[in-house]
Amino acid sequence: MKNLFALSLSLLILLGCEKPAATDDQSNVVEVSGYDSLLAKETGADAYGMRRYVMALLKAGPNRNQDSIGAAELQRAHLDNITRMAEEGKLVMAGPFFDDWEVRGIYIFAVETVEEAEELTKTDPAIQAGRLEMELHPWYGSAALMKMGEMHEKLAKESI
Repeated sequence: MKNLFALSLSLLILLGCEKPAATDDQSNVVEVSGYDSLLAKETGADAYGMRRYVMALLKAGPNRNQDSIGAAELQRAHLDNITRMAEEGKLVMAGPFFDDWEVRGIYIFAVETVEEAEELTKTDPAIQAGRLEMELHPWYGSAALMKMGEMHEKLAKESI
């Protein structure tokens, strides 16, 4: 009887220590295995692994009449500005579209507000010259994007 009691107590302790797959039906919260609290803090993740960003749609601006040399110089300055913002941790994703849509590309800024993103867009030489203009929208996405730069560095053989 004593052994049965000790075995039952051990079983209860083991079951009590096991992580539940889900909470009750009232909260609908499911715990995710593999959670890394340090990584979540580093990336600014909330409880869902998400965070606030500002998405920028880069559109063709009203002043696109530069000659090929002027356009190339603006493009180089635009790319240098992208690199600077990424190195500062303010820009987590950028890239062009390959079709003739009015939206030429996107930025995803790692900032909380549209106003912060507006200040960053003012530093872009292509914006300053009127070759591009930006439409900004608050966006909620995976905090994993904050690691995009590190991953990109491991994949790129050449820089832009």
